[in-house]
Amino acid sequence: MTTADAVRARLGPGRLLPLGRADGGAWLTERAAEAVLARAAAGIDGVRPGLIRLALADPATALPATVPAPPSALPYGPLRIEADFAADGATLARQSLAALGDTVRGALLTAARDTLDLEVAEVGLRLTDVLDDDSAEPARPAEPDGGPRAVPPPGSPGDAADPVAVAVAEAAGVAGLTGVLGEPVHRAPDGVRVECAVAAGHRPLAVVRAVRTAARRALGAERPVSVLVTAVESAAPGTP
Repeated sequence: MTTADAVRARLGPGRLLPLGRADGGAWLTERAAEAVLARAAAGIDGVRPGLIRLALADPATALPATVPAPPSALPYGPLRIEADFAADGATLARQSLAALGDTVRGALLTAARDTLDLEVAEVGLRLTDVLDDDSAEPARPAEPDGGPRAVPPPGSPGDAADPVAVAVAEAAGVAGLTGVLGEPVHRAPDGVRVECAVAAGHRPLAVVRAVRTAARRALGAERPVSVLVTAVESAAPGTP
């Protein structure tokens, strides 16, 4: 296990990053964001992504959520990405470090905006190593260890069917229910929290809206519903 992998394992899902507006009640795990951003950086020739962290760009201006927030959830505001990366010597011989940094920064911003629906104000980069051409391995994004645990389909034998879980599992763009913080559907006196993974090709905010609508219909009452996205699936290679 590399140092970066050890850090990922220790951090678990990481911070819960704000999705959308403060009145939306939606978050994305830092672990899920890291996986998508690492894939984006690994797609650049000669680049090997390292540790990626996200935090509020300006905590002083962040807004609190208007619905009950899960533990470790950040308030709402633009984010800053801090990303380490290594590059091979041949790549740096063809272009300047500044130019390569601009390419990496652009890839991270595009993935954050177009795949994750995150608002990012700043990207900080750090070159951690220059790889020998003979020893450089093809860059590939490491899938974080200990991702969202599988949850049996709602109503499987031996389990009482949860109407909210059943409804959410059938919502557009939901790849499945997850249980990073506990049960996939967490009921509390002040509201309901749903955990799910987003299917490839779907935008997280659109899936959040579908999940919230499905949950409210199943509840049959107007209760606050917050949504935690714990994974965003990638399209298979060659898929448009």
